[in-house]
Amino acid sequence: MVGLNDFGRMKFPRADLVASSGARRWKGLCAEIRNHPAGEIPPPVPQQLEMTLALSDAGGARVERRANGQLQDTPVQAGTLWLCPTGVFEDSIRIGADLTNVMHVFVGSDIFRDISDLLSRPVSSGDIQYIAGIDDDFLRGVGYRISEELGQETACGAMLVEGLARAMAAHLVSRYSGAGLIDASAAAVTIEDRRLRRVIGFINENIETDISLSTLADLACLSRHHFARAFRTATGVPPHRFISALRFKRAQELLAHSEASLADVALSCGFSSQSTFTRAFRRQLGVSPGEFRRSARI
Repeated sequence: MVGLNDFGRMKFPRADLVASSGARRWKGLCAEIRNHPAGEIPPPVPQQLEMTLALSDAGGARVERRANGQLQDTPVQAGTLWLCPTGVFEDSIRIGADLTNVMHVFVGSDIFRDISDLLSRPVSSGDIQYIAGIDDDFLRGVGYRISEELGQETACGAMLVEGLARAMAAHLVSRYSGAGLIDASAAAVTIEDRRLRRVIGFINENIETDISLSTLADLACLSRHHFARAFRTATGVPPHRFISALRFKRAQELLAHSEASLADVALSCGFSSQSTFTRAFRRQLGVSPGEFRRSARI
């Protein structure tokens, strides 16, 4: 079976790859931004759900695609969305003119298995509609946030993306499948104080390592979907923001009170490289890590 990070390369052999999450520690989905030349795309059968989002206007270009006897002819402008579920054999895909900055998000099947457990009935990415040109501000918002993370890595980007993957999958199931709405009572789920303390203690003890939403949910004895809601209710912020704040605090402590190199500080705070750490630190605090270290030691 083709992996999440390999499918885009197989499906779009002629398209230029602008950005990819392949080197990131993302779970649940992968994302790519590509520039597509005009012409035909030889379509393989998808092995995971694909959401496509045009990030730029295309000057009146159109995309035609056909599957299951259905022809879709969609004008391309910034914000145009396409969905292609697992197992759909597309007879043809034709791009009428060169396209730039098109993002493809591939969602793993594990996400939908978790939703099946939540609903107590089977749900799969193959249940989602094959549809184009939909007007869905939620999906656009998720897509744009993923593209921001793809362009500028943040301290808790992997956890943020995992949460976005689950939110997007739940939204797709509730709106674009026959599975119906997810139980609204999930919003009322709470986390016991002792379990919240256990989760926060684990975060503090493991702040230098990758911390997954799954691990925290298991510590709280909640499903991942319920945990994210309950944690935000209890702390006022979602898990990824809570951890991000702690990691920036840790970074400031290391910069001020240790001789660790900037590269080592970056890795200790969950960043994949010194350059992404520097950009995120400057966005957060208004100065570079080096500038912060010098001012802290005056």
